[in-house]
Amino acid sequence: MKMRERKRCTAIILAAGQGKRMGTAVQKQYIELDGKPLIYYPLKVFQDSDLIDEIILVAGSGQVSYVQDEIVRKYHFSKVSVVTEGGKERYDSVWRGLKAMRRKGAGLEEEQGYVFIHDGARPFVDEAIIKRGYESVKKHKACVAGMPSKDTVKLIDENDFAVKTPERKYVWIVQTPQIFEEALIVEAYSRLAEQECIHVTDDAMVVEEMMGTAVKLYEGSYENIKITTPEDLKIAIAFLKSR
Repeated sequence: MKMRERKRCTAIILAAGQGKRMGTAVQKQYIELDGKPLIYYPLKVFQDSDLIDEIILVAGSGQVSYVQDEIVRKYHFSKVSVVTEGGKERYDSVWRGLKAMRRKGAGLEEEQGYVFIHDGARPFVDEAIIKRGYESVKKHKACVAGMPSKDTVKLIDENDFAVKTPERKYVWIVQTPQIFEEALIVEAYSRLAEQECIHVTDDAMVVEEMMGTAVKLYEGSYENIKITTPEDLKIAIAFLKSR
């Protein structure tokens, strides 16, 4: 039997956000960008990636059928094996995606692989970022895309007075994908789900807090922005026009 040359890679793409800061009637992941919904762009990158074996797509409440018909089938995203409904908070949606992945793989004699967790509102992820992440997770078990901050960052107190200025060389802006060994991220979220008071902002923090595992940052891209506000959308349009 031929040995598998690499571990299985599953992408969990989050498209369950409400997008309240966008200020539009349409949820941000479905806003059109050059004639296609925003969520199309990251899905296309993961669909075309040689490293990604399957995609779990986490949709908003009541949107599973719409996403299956108007996104997955319409654009022929054959790697999307499951569309599942997300939760109230980001960590709820990730946990539901992880459980959907585990249910689908129940009983399979496959080795543990890697999980790429990506925000559906980051349309400019590319194959180079995915490949750098794969090489990083092989070495470090847990890694996240990011870039050094171009701005000086101030830490403030409860009255908005600056209390500390970290050295810029130690400040990175965190992006996605955030990539982990499957067993590590599943166990981390399993432990998180047992907590009564939850204050986490990303998957790396879950692994750090629940597992005590150090997370490596690797180079993403300054174009790998998250579309959150109308201003971000203008920047995204400019990026598309330049390609």
